[in-house]
Amino acid sequence: MAAESLKDKLRAYVAAKGTTKRTEEEIEANASAQLNELHCSMKDQTGAVERDNEIPRFYYKLPGEDEVLKQKLREESRAVFLQRRSRELLDNEELQNLWFLLEKHHTPPLVLEEQMINYEDFLKVAEQSGAKCRPFFTACVFARLLHKDPYGRLSIMQFFNYVMRKVWLHQTRIGLSLYDVAGQGYLKESDLENYILELIPTLPQLDGLEKTFYSFYVCTAVRKFFFFLDPLRTGKIKIQDVLACSFLDDLLELRDEDLSKDMQDSNWFSAPTALRVYGQYLNLDKDHNGMLSKEELGKYGTGTLTNVFLDRVFQECLTYDGEMDYKTYLDFVLALENRKEPQALAYIFKLLDINNQGYLDVFSINYFFRAIQEQMSLHGQEPVSFQDVKNEIFDMVKPREDQRISLKDLINSGQGETVSSILIDLNGFWTYENREVLVPDISDDGDSLGDSCDKGTSPDDE
Repeated sequence: MAAESLKDKLRAYVAAKGTTKRTEEEIEANASAQLNELHCSMKDQTGAVERDNEIPRFYYKLPGEDEVLKQKLREESRAVFLQRRSRELLDNEELQNLWFLLEKHHTPPLVLEEQMINYEDFLKVAEQSGAKCRPFFTACVFARLLHKDPYGRLSIMQFFNYVMRKVWLHQTRIGLSLYDVAGQGYLKESDLENYILELIPTLPQLDGLEKTFYSFYVCTAVRKFFFFLDPLRTGKIKIQDVLACSFLDDLLELRDEDLSKDMQDSNWFSAPTALRVYGQYLNLDKDHNGMLSKEELGKYGTGTLTNVFLDRVFQECLTYDGEMDYKTYLDFVLALENRKEPQALAYIFKLLDINNQGYLDVFSINYFFRAIQEQMSLHGQEPVSFQDVKNEIFDMVKPREDQRISLKDLINSGQGETVSSILIDLNGFWTYENREVLVPDISDDGDSLGDSCDKGTSPDDE
């Protein structure tokens, strides 16, 4: 009975609506009308007044140099925005309060005297720490910092260091943004120079620098940022890239008054390193004109760079009347001192690619190695066969295309430093050629070497 009643109702509904079938055009028109009606109602609700055929504006042109009022307005707006973001960061008192709460709510037992906290107590600290701390107390952050604790806890010291690091990154981002004149998230060379110049008085390790040396120090520091972060030489680097790399950490490490001598010697931004690099430049400048000629640069390092390579340096790099200034010299030094890095290999590869083909072929390799053979003859050494060296280079790099080494091949092989040394520097080639002699055979000589060291004598003395 129920089924019959349902059928009767359906028949009555169909009869009331009519049995005429609508065409596809009518169905489409009806659907469009309903969509338009829905669209109009949504526009009324949101108060939108744009025309349907108008694309919302997404680009705002920067004010020109002659639009002083607009420039001032933009600068003031950015300053207010950065101040507001700065106020949103945790200050020292709030960080101390956060540490107090973490210690108060830590979850026993201790792990090697380190306090831990589980997720339940983690949420208790979140409730009591205030609105500024809330972004740090998320499930994602807890899971990211969680390690192999059997009770499902994380170290409160690890979490606090994470918060400190985040706060420092935001503070530094804001500080760098104050020097971003265009407000586009980039720093030009002059912007970064101003930042570092004003940073010098806050770095105790640089207290001994004379003010007359500041400009040379700033130039030395800035070149490292631009050499590695601006390989295309656009003249600007992203603030995001500055924060992501370790260079800023190395620079701010100079705040440590007790920084060891070894740490300073390995830090490009330290006073000893800056003085060393600049001192080398002055020593090479024999005619004291503030610039380096090809002959003067040839004395760099061990003085064994080939003339062919030096010719390419002066052909490709920026020079003034055929001589190199300090800034170009810094790029040269950074490339040769960091030959394992992709940016340094790109610098050297450009010099080795004499025909600008995008790859090194047998001709290019022979062109540079001939100069090595000539130097060997001058020093009374028997020249090595080019065929042997060529085969070793291609075996080391294993290029994707036969007899063609691209920059990508050189970087991916992990042999870029060795290959470049073989082709441009006699001393580098000699070191490679005699590598088996220079590196002692530990398996055979390890015991006797250890005995001689224990006795305070060297293997040579024996």
